[in-house]
Amino acid sequence: MKLRSKIHLYSSVLFALLFILTNLLVYIVFSRLSINEQLVRVESQTNKTADNIRQIAGSMTTAELLRAYVPVDGMIRIVTEKGNNSLVVTSSSEQELSKRTVTYSKELQAEKITYQANGYVFVSIPVIWTDGSVVNVQVTESLHQTENYLQVLRIVLITVTGIAMIPVILSGHILGRIIMRPIGAMTSTMSEIKRSGRFKRLALDPKSKDELLEMGQTFNAMIDLLETNYDKQKQFVSNASHELKTPLTIIESYASLLKRRGMDRPELFYESVDAIHSEAVRMKEMTEQLLLLAKHKEQWNLSIEPINLTEEVDELVKRFHNAYQRQIDVKVAPELLSKPSLLVIQNDAGKLRQLLFILLDNARKYSEDHIVIELGEDSPASDDSGTVTIQRRCIRIIDQGIGIPEAELSKVFDRFYRVDEARSRTDVGGSGLGLTLALEIADAIGATIRLESVEKKGTTAIVSLPTIFVPATTVFSANSNKDSVQ
Repeated sequence: MKLRSKIHLYSSVLFALLFILTNLLVYIVFSRLSINEQLVRVESQTNKTADNIRQIAGSMTTAELLRAYVPVDGMIRIVTEKGNNSLVVTSSSEQELSKRTVTYSKELQAEKITYQANGYVFVSIPVIWTDGSVVNVQVTESLHQTENYLQVLRIVLITVTGIAMIPVILSGHILGRIIMRPIGAMTSTMSEIKRSGRFKRLALDPKSKDELLEMGQTFNAMIDLLETNYDKQKQFVSNASHELKTPLTIIESYASLLKRRGMDRPELFYESVDAIHSEAVRMKEMTEQLLLLAKHKEQWNLSIEPINLTEEVDELVKRFHNAYQRQIDVKVAPELLSKPSLLVIQNDAGKLRQLLFILLDNARKYSEDHIVIELGEDSPASDDSGTVTIQRRCIRIIDQGIGIPEAELSKVFDRFYRVDEARSRTDVGGSGLGLTLALEIADAIGATIRLESVEKKGTTAIVSLPTIFVPATTVFSANSNKDSVQ
C-alpha cells in the first residue's frame, strides 16, 4: 500500500473512531440523564400520590383514588406486608403489567426494570394505611416515550456521523496529497537527476514554516553537498589526468633513455636519475595537494587550540631558513608587543602553518631578496547585525620579487594558473596549486587572503585571522598533534 493511501486510510479510520466514540458517549450520557430524570419525576409523583391517598381515603373508595393517579402508560397498585396485591389499576395500554410478580419492600425503591422486553420505571414507597398497617404504593410507568426519543437520537447521531465522514474522507485524501507533495517532488527530482545526470533542487515555499519546508531545505543542502563533492571529484580526475601526464612522460622518457644508453654513459645515468627523482617528488607533492583540494572543508577535522603567533612564526622561519638558506625578518607591531596576550588566537595550528608555508614558498620562488613577515592587527569585522565585535590579527608576508601585474591578481588563485607562462617548471617548481590550496585552507579556518603587488617591485600576501574561530564541526583539543610542514 502506498504511503498516500495509508495516510488516507489511517486518518479516515481515526476520525471515524473519534466520531463514533464521541457520539456513543453523547448517547449514553443523554439516555442515563433521561431515565434518571423520569425516575426522579415518578418518585416525586408517587410521594404526592401516597400523601393524597392517605388524606382522602375515607371520602372515596381506594379504587377511585388509584384510577385518579394511574399513569397514562403504566400501573399503580397497593401491596400489603404479606405481599398481597390488594388493589391494582393499570392504563389501557399496559394491561399485562397486572400479571407482574408482587414484591413488598420496607424501604423506598426507585429503579429501571424490564418486563416482557419493555422498559419501565418502578417506584415503591412504604405508606402507613388508614388501619395502621404498612403498605406499599407502587407506581410503574413505561419508558416507551423516552425510548422513542432515544431511538430518534440514535438515528440522528448515526446520520450525523455518516454525513461528517464525507468531509473526513475528503480531508484525509487532501492531507495525504499535501504530505506526499514534497516527497513526490523529491522522488521526481531524484529520478530526473538519475536520468539526466544533472543536479536539481526542490522549489520551496518559505512561507510554510513547517517540517516539510525543513525536509526540503535538508534535501537541497544534501544535493548541494553532493554536487560540490561531485565537482571536486570530477575536477580532481581532470586535474590529475592533466597535470600528472607531464611528469609521467618525463619519467618514462628518462627511463627509456637509461634502458638504452644509461650503462654506457655515466653522466647520462646521473642526469636521468636526478630528473626521475625530481619528477617523482613533484608528483607526490601534487598528488597530496590534489587530494586535499578534493576534500570538502567539513572533512578536514579541525583541531582548535590556543596559538601564539610569534612562537608559530619564529618556528616556521627557523625551518624555512634551514631548508632554503633564505633570510626572513619578523616584525611585530608595537601595540602587540606591549600586550603579549594579543598575540594568542584560537585556531588550528597545523592548517595555519601549512597556509603560511605555501605563501612563504611562493615568496621564495619569485624573489631573490630577503622576505619580511609582519604581525599586526587587522580591521575588525562586523557580525550579522552590523555591530563590530570580531577582532582580527594580520600576518603580512612581503617579498621583493618580480611582482604580479594588476590584471593578473584576480586569477592567481585559479588552479594551475601561473603568471609567467614562459617560465618552465624547473625554474621555480610547483604545480600552480599552491594558492588555490591556500585559499581553501583559509576558508576552512575562517581566515581571508588578499594580495597587494607591484610588478617588478614585489608582492605582499595578507592573511587576516579571527582571534577566536569556532567552526560548526570542530574537534577541540588542548594538546593536539601539530601538523608538520613538509
